[in-house]
Amino acid sequence: MISRPGDVVKHLILSLAAAAALNIPPALAAGCSAQSPAYRIALLELYTSEGCSSCPPADQYVSGLRGEGVTAQQAVLLSEHVDYWNYIGWKDPFSSKTFTERQRWLSDLAGSRTIYTPEIFVGGKEQRGWPRGVVDTVKRINGLAAQADIAITLGAADAGGLPVAVTARSGREGKLFVALVENGVASQVRAGENRGRLLRHDFVVREWLAPVSLSSGGAVVSLTLALPAGAVAGKLGIAAFVQTDKGEVLQALALPVCGG
Repeated sequence: MISRPGDVVKHLILSLAAAAALNIPPALAAGCSAQSPAYRIALLELYTSEGCSSCPPADQYVSGLRGEGVTAQQAVLLSEHVDYWNYIGWKDPFSSKTFTERQRWLSDLAGSRTIYTPEIFVGGKEQRGWPRGVVDTVKRINGLAAQADIAITLGAADAGGLPVAVTARSGREGKLFVALVENGVASQVRAGENRGRLLRHDFVVREWLAPVSLSSGGAVVSLTLALPAGAVAGKLGIAAFVQTDKGEVLQALALPVCGG
């Protein structure tokens, strides 16, 4: 399910000036946190669908990047399921029009007239010919100085949800994006091009908050996210990134749920 500011519990969006007055909820006090480094962490986005027969290999490729040595301190990984394959008989349970619109926006920035799956963007730019060149692109981005600072604090996940606080600061204009990500997802496909297949996914975006414009150089998002039905807390995490209206990703950061 894709979330917007009015859809979640205790959702506060504050300007940097108001952030100083923010009292972090007690649920976050004993949690875990992460702070972005001085270098830039790459953002890798896979646009995929369970209705696309050529997508499972891409899903497997992205799932395997951690095993190939691409750490969370090098790249934030997101799997965004688009909805334009749903018409052929299988409605992808993780799909959203939001991801289709985002993919189209990134493609428009690149001057492309078409969108397709699977498609990978790294740092807001299409990675043609992947997997060739993906790791090199990530390393190149890691060699850049960060243009934004991000901090994530998480409380303990329980039946009441997951307490989250994210702050971002930058000397440049941009928007703060925050997403709830789930790993180890399995789905039995019963129709469409992948009919009869058991598909497995990692880094699946389950909640996508409306982007927040940085005001007075920064922004804070504080909320308690409801957990997806049947989700195991240890397989969840929060990803955040700051991106300009021209598509440049100024910084990215991810943090697994405490104890995950």
